[in-house]
Amino acid sequence: MFGWGKKPLVGVRVAILATDGVEQIEIKSPWKALVKAGAEVYLISPRKGKIQAVNKLTPGDRIPVDATLDEVHPASFAALLLPGGSVNPDTLRQDKKALDFVRAFEKSNKPIAAICHAPWLLASLGTARGRTLTSWPGIQDD
Repeated sequence: MFGWGKKPLVGVRVAILATDGVEQIEIKSPWKALVKAGAEVYLISPRKGKIQAVNKLTPGDRIPVDATLDEVHPASFAALLLPGGSVNPDTLRQDKKALDFVRAFEKSNKPIAAICHAPWLLASLGTARGRTLTSWPGIQDD
């Protein structure tokens, strides 16, 4: 992936913004890849405790939250990962603090990776307008 023993993201702090209903493979696989590349990865959510991941419609793992939106500032991170599922991004795009968090990354021109339905958040902010994105086909109209 990155060559033998190379960790190009050492010291890079990446925020993952997610809540209940996040698709398990869409949070765990990129998280694992980021850690393998040397990144420090933090799960940020609107509330403390654990979030409930899903495998399509079946409950998956409960994933511990590292910090809430009230406890962190986007300036502390170099990049943002927005995993999908349908419930997770739909819930987050209705949360002002979550939208403000994402907006701060966009305004700072920091990388934002949005998987599956997660571009909904970018559409809600208006930052998807005029850009080419990949997403779940059902959100194309948004």
